Amino acid sequence: MAIWQNSVVRRFIPLSVFAIAFALVEAAVVVYLRQLFYPEGFSFPLKPMEPDILKVEMLREAATLVMLGAAGAMTGKNGWQKFAFFLYAFGLWDIFYYVWLKVFLGWPESFLTPDLLFLLPVVWWGPVLAPMIVAASLCAAAITIVYLRERGARFTARLSDVALVSAGAAVILYTFMIDAPLIEAGGPPPDYRWTLFFAGKVIGWAAFVRMVTRGKS
Repeated sequence: MAIWQNSVVRRFIPLSVFAIAFALVEAAVVVYLRQLFYPEGFSFPLKPMEPDILKVEMLREAATLVMLGAAGAMTGKNGWQKFAFFLYAFGLWDIFYYVWLKVFLGWPESFLTPDLLFLLPVVWWGPVLAPMIVAASLCAAAITIVYLRERGARFTARLSDVALVSAGAAVILYTFMIDAPLIEAGGPPPDYRWTLFFAGKVIGWAAFVRMVTRGKS
């Protein structure tokens, strides 16, 4: 039986539909926010947002993570599947969020256009390309995990693997959040720390490849 005829793998289809549709909803909310706060077009420095609206926006972002996590949990049947499907839903949602913004607003102008990425626990920023690389990596990792598990491979994570993946993720998050005080104070974003970003990617993927290789053997 071909791998894509497998009932588990077929679950990617409705999950993909959900993630793409949810990305449209997210993009629509951003269209409204930009019409309110950036009618001339979004750019840095950031404009102040009323505290009540800011609280609602932060709650909306938290709810977004909860919904994507719930979708992954409902799609998978065991711990690894649930985690993998969450990674896949999050990654595809993030990619199509930018696709829909391009459709609706003709934005971003390029992959290097700076964007406000997140508000929790502080402001995140980065060139559009950075979160899209992360999102594509999450999708690739999720598909790999599901594929290997379906082929009977033992995909396990040792404490050292978790530490390395966490370290890589922490480095990437550092590049997104380190400039929060400057951005929140109304300053322009500095040069993005691409060297640190790719260092974090290498650390994380090195650990992931080690887990995959160990599982195959």
